[in-house]
Amino acid sequence: MSVFQHRQSAHCESGVMASLLTHAGLPMSEPMAFGLASGLAFAYLPIVKLSGMPLIAYRMPPRHLIKTLSKRLGARLHSRTFGNPEQGRRELDAALDAGRLAGLQSSVFWLPYFPPEMRFHFNAHNLLAYGREGNEYLISDPVFEQPMRCAAEDLQKARFAKGALAAKGLMYWLDDVPLEQDWDRLIRKSVLATTRILDGMPLPWIGIRGIQHLADRVARLDPAQAKYNRLYLTHIVRMQEEIGTGGAGFRFMYASFLQEAGEKLGDASLGEASARLTAIGDEWRQFASACVRASRSKSEAPNFAPIADSLRGIALQERALMKELEAWAKRKG
Repeated sequence: MSVFQHRQSAHCESGVMASLLTHAGLPMSEPMAFGLASGLAFAYLPIVKLSGMPLIAYRMPPRHLIKTLSKRLGARLHSRTFGNPEQGRRELDAALDAGRLAGLQSSVFWLPYFPPEMRFHFNAHNLLAYGREGNEYLISDPVFEQPMRCAAEDLQKARFAKGALAAKGLMYWLDDVPLEQDWDRLIRKSVLATTRILDGMPLPWIGIRGIQHLADRVARLDPAQAKYNRLYLTHIVRMQEEIGTGGAGFRFMYASFLQEAGEKLGDASLGEASARLTAIGDEWRQFASACVRASRSKSEAPNFAPIADSLRGIALQERALMKELEAWAKRKG
């Protein structure tokens, strides 16, 4: 087994999986890991509240990437949670002492190497433990440029924090990673699954329909409710640009996957799709900027229609691209 090499990533879950696979001998970029796991999505979930506002998600739920990518590559995924925190610590120590890399789900709030301004109660942050020295664990956290060290008691708090998405000490690792893959079949299957997630769900809050639903909600904002409008628009921006990799960021990552996949398969059409999705990501950023400007507007009657129309335009572009990618994925390579 090669010496572990830390790599900084844009997103924790895809970064951890890319590092686990690369260390096992199957070189994997983060965009390729994200794309092969069909991580791109959109969801507007009014029944799930964050600070009283609906959850808006731009990727598949936590653990989806871990499970889906392992299954598609044919790797054996081992995952364990623990009712007893002490047992969770012993299992981690045993894995590390055996020379195994261990993926962990944790709470950002209890990780002391995070700057105070970056700590918040988010229990689905993924990182890698790759060794221990004395009372400290050697941590490869995808958020950071360099490896970190974490005291045992702090990592224990982070792994067993209570609340929403509580990890219960989740620990996972890979065995038997096949180093030979049918990349054409694998990429087509993954792309087809993504098109179905974004434009094949009948639910009004998921995928392209969910983007259109959000646009309708923005269009119907009552100008007289200035305080609520300000909170709602800033919530949209926070969910899009500050939580995880953000809405535009996930579009850029999937565009990188399409570019890499096109190069791997020698298919220029995927490179063209990558360029279009990058442009769509730029429009998501412009939409966020428009939300910020409207939330700060001193106008007594701000006009929300142009913001909603820009989002409807994004939805139409994503639908057109998904239709083309669906047709590509169904063709024989």
